[in-house]
Amino acid sequence: MSHTFDAVRDPSGNAVRDAIITCERCPRLRTYCAGIAETRRRAYQDHVYWGRPVPGFGDPKARILIVGLAPGAHGANRTGRPFTGDGSGAFMYPVLHDLGLATQPTATHRHDGLKLRHAWIASVVRCAPPGDKPLPEELRNCATHFAAEAASLTRLRVVVALGKIAWDGHLAYLLGRGIITRRSDYKFTHGAEYLLPNGLHLLGTYHPSLRNTNTGRLNRVMFTRIFVRARALAGLD
Repeated sequence: MSHTFDAVRDPSGNAVRDAIITCERCPRLRTYCAGIAETRRRAYQDHVYWGRPVPGFGDPKARILIVGLAPGAHGANRTGRPFTGDGSGAFMYPVLHDLGLATQPTATHRHDGLKLRHAWIASVVRCAPPGDKPLPEELRNCATHFAAEAASLTRLRVVVALGKIAWDGHLAYLLGRGIITRRSDYKFTHGAEYLLPNGLHLLGTYHPSLRNTNTGRLNRVMFTRIFVRARALAGLD
């Protein structure tokens, strides 16, 4: 059976989404993602890969913004939706579901019925990078997409950064907006929590990648505590 996927809706309408999915600013990333989409992993040979930059996903009235690193090569690059069809999502969505932030604990494909409540998921890079390591210029190129989505989420109270690259990417956004003056004032650790000058709360957690969850660096209890705190700070309890 072949799987095809349509475009994600974003909180501000088609313009932000279209700017993301048609972006060609990073030739290295576009070549890499298109190549993966063409060759495909053996387990997904009957799937039509998304193979394009991946827009954010969630509740337009979100109070919690979850910031990831980038699409997985055979996850969101295949499905077109963040943390869908990969191990990181398989770890994260059950936690979000348990806490009432997701309507179901699984995320397998774009039409699986999953919806988020009070949360929006975006990434600081919208194309899967080789080795999960975007180059500095690729982060800069993608920053306008993150800024456009973030600016459209007018009810935000909390930002949860998944890993240090996402943390640093969000700090770069805050710096660019003039919300903070120095990144060095906000140090990433698992469980880091800061009240930002604009009144939002910034929380940090290790990324729910398989390299972290399989080694025990991040477990479900640790991850759940972050989102319990995020719910409380967002006024959802």
